[in-house]
Amino acid sequence: MPESDRTSAAPDSRHMAVVVAAFRCDAGTASDIAARLAIVRRSPRQVVLAVGETGSDAWLILIGEAHAVLYSAAGHLVLLHRLLPGDLFGEPIGLPAAAEGVQVVAVGPVEAGRFRAIDFLMLMERHHCVAQAVVRTLSGRLDETTRRMIAGATLSAAGRVHGELLRLARLADGRCIRPAPVLSELALAVQSTRETVSRAINALERSGIITRSAEALEIVAPHRLEELVY
Repeated sequence: MPESDRTSAAPDSRHMAVVVAAFRCDAGTASDIAARLAIVRRSPRQVVLAVGETGSDAWLILIGEAHAVLYSAAGHLVLLHRLLPGDLFGEPIGLPAAAEGVQVVAVGPVEAGRFRAIDFLMLMERHHCVAQAVVRTLSGRLDETTRRMIAGATLSAAGRVHGELLRLARLADGRCIRPAPVLSELALAVQSTRETVSRAINALERSGIITRSAEALEIVAPHRLEELVY
């Protein structure tokens, strides 16, 4: 483990709640799982798992958000996956393959649990809920990758922005995205440029389809936005 890692002796109550939700297990099983976690803290934009670092361990995001990213041959930053509380990553889960240039970077302050590979494999054998969580993770990543491939092949850059806004809104009440998306992060998510995203957002605002404030972005006319996706 790199010297920059900051670890605590044991997971706290916030961490335990995430373990229970991530593995859909009872408190006793969660305690057994959490006992094998080393808590790692990262500051915003700090690397959680670096390119070239061994990927044999398994990780669980406990607090905050991280991105699994890589640079393309042309030097463009590519977002592979968003990692939120309850999400697993690492070689035993199929992400990331550090040798292939993938790294995981904290978006804001992040707290993650790190399992030694041997401990995680033992937990998979001992508790069916851990193996089931891995299956759910892999299935979710396959669905996400398929969705992005279809969007990249069938939608314009503006259409991808529209689709991503709808997706983010549906995670809440279908209309309000809070906090308002950061344009650079939105551009990374749809594999476009900040300038293109800014133009698309400004056009939606001028048309009255969305409104923006410092705190949130609200979709005023969801059906009109849906019509612009394709």
